[in-house]
Amino acid sequence: MSVSELPGGLKRVEAPLSDDDVRALRAGDRVRIFGRVYGARDAAHKRLIEMLDRGEMLPVDLAGQIVYYVGPTPARPGAVIGAAGPTTAGRMDRFTPPLLELGLKAAVGKGGRGEALRPEFQKHSACYMAALGGAGALASRSVKAARVVAFEELGPEAIFELELEDFPAWVVNDCYGADHYATVAEPWRKVSETGTSQASSELGGG
Repeated sequence: MSVSELPGGLKRVEAPLSDDDVRALRAGDRVRIFGRVYGARDAAHKRLIEMLDRGEMLPVDLAGQIVYYVGPTPARPGAVIGAAGPTTAGRMDRFTPPLLELGLKAAVGKGGRGEALRPEFQKHSACYMAALGGAGALASRSVKAARVVAFEELGPEAIFELELEDFPAWVVNDCYGADHYATVAEPWRKVSETGTSQASSELGGG
């Protein structure tokens, strides 16, 4: 399997992922990503969907793969890549269903996804993982190799093939319809709805 257990309750994830691999991931799981992923953000996604609409073959095979929503900055001399922090994932929501149809198994970005995508992740046995926003320099340390594989003219918004090692993330949307952000936010919603005392009790307070 491409998903395995690591010490400390972590899970190791490496593409290509099968349906069974994705089913082993649950909302709230902390993961470390290894191996090849594709880096692509807004402009590249738009270009991919336009190609699909024209009936053209895509420049990369997304079956079983992981896409990281990133537009890296230029690398300094001697470096593999520049800052490589995640892009806001919600901007890719409208582009995601057609790519799931092609077999995309996981995406990594920043923030949450729209509720309409939950059934799409269920239907296609796929998931969404979040990475730490605002830490592009830190994220770049997990990138061991990088090369442009499509749309070079888009500059930092080209499609990159990235080789990751021990890249930290957590599962937000799993293939069972769960949303980690919705779950962890629920007690705080009740603070505003019912008052501090009840919320404190539900959160384990006095």
